[in-house]
Amino acid sequence: MTASVPSEKRNLAILVAAQGFLGSQMPMIFTIGGLAGQSLAPNPCFATLPISLIVLGSMLSATPLSALMQRFGRRVGFAVGAGGGAVGAMLGAWGLSTQSFGLFLLGSLFTGVYMSAQGFYRFAATDTASEAFRPKAISYVMAAGLVSAILGPQLVKATADAMVTPFLGTYLTVIAINLFGSLLFVFLNIPRPAAIADIDRGRSRIELLKTPGILVAIICAMVSYALMNLVMTSTPLAVVGCGFDKGNAADVVSAHVLAMFVPSFFTGHLIARFGARTIVATGLAILAGAGAVALSGTELENFFGALVLLGIGWNFGFIGATTMLAAQHTPGERGRVQGLNDMIVFGCVTLASLSSGGLMNCSGGTPQEGWTAVNLAMAPFLTLAGAALIWLAFQGRESRA
Repeated sequence: MTASVPSEKRNLAILVAAQGFLGSQMPMIFTIGGLAGQSLAPNPCFATLPISLIVLGSMLSATPLSALMQRFGRRVGFAVGAGGGAVGAMLGAWGLSTQSFGLFLLGSLFTGVYMSAQGFYRFAATDTASEAFRPKAISYVMAAGLVSAILGPQLVKATADAMVTPFLGTYLTVIAINLFGSLLFVFLNIPRPAAIADIDRGRSRIELLKTPGILVAIICAMVSYALMNLVMTSTPLAVVGCGFDKGNAADVVSAHVLAMFVPSFFTGHLIARFGARTIVATGLAILAGAGAVALSGTELENFFGALVLLGIGWNFGFIGATTMLAAQHTPGERGRVQGLNDMIVFGCVTLASLSSGGLMNCSGGTPQEGWTAVNLAMAPFLTLAGAALIWLAFQGRESRA
């Protein structure tokens, strides 16, 4: 184990840097995607369709990327992800310059390839980490989002109106981020998994989903991420619709992304002390609190308070669920489990982001009514995840008995 420590630390440092620098493109695009889409879309109900296509691209990429990494290693998969981000930004810039909503949507789909690859950073952090260090390794990689939370929105402010075509400068900046950021992976040293013929093939996807711990981990990750995306996607539209400006929207998103990643400095320690299930349950309760704050008013402080709680709840729910999942599979099942998890999670996130624009712009006569509809939609899914955790607790008691 001692011999693996230098590689463990170096890989973690590279993944932290990638999450901070390359990851800054996600708050940038999520801040302006809906606003740019609203300016191009033929119908305001389609304003958040670009965000939905990003998540759809992530869902469609999850299984192929996981298989690619299982066969050729993390370095190749992450380079492909950065390439997808660069192509997506190029198409987005082209769509903006020609006022083509179709091209803009195609670019969003390719951006999803990067989003999917970024989701595997947290899993890669566990590949060369000791069992005791894994929750902390996941947390440190997620904590690097603090850098992207600060860098991304500031780049939006500097570039959104830097050119005649609004937001074009932002997309050109995203291209540069992907091209330069991809160089980080040259230094990544994670051994390729053993050939599948040389190890236990493990359980099928159906058998994996029948495993209570895996099923509940996926449900909790799905609910945490989907609800975060549902509310965050609508936030810039709601902030601007309620009388505030794009700078206010960027600040709210920045506060939200900070809240998503700052807790990661101690989430791993909390999981090690109290257990992953307890932290997931706490995250779900905080997400419910975010909805309550959002429903209490549409002043700027309500947006800030709700989005900060939304970020913290996502952090606890998602990192806790990832830790639960990492303990439930063998090395031979790694690619299958992780691809299955991210395909299901991002499939539900796609539906959430698609619903977000419709709820926000088409479910009421005013932005305030749309914002209320978005936040009320959280309740049944929080109930589902809470019930799943309770069911898993009873399953554990029965097996011990």
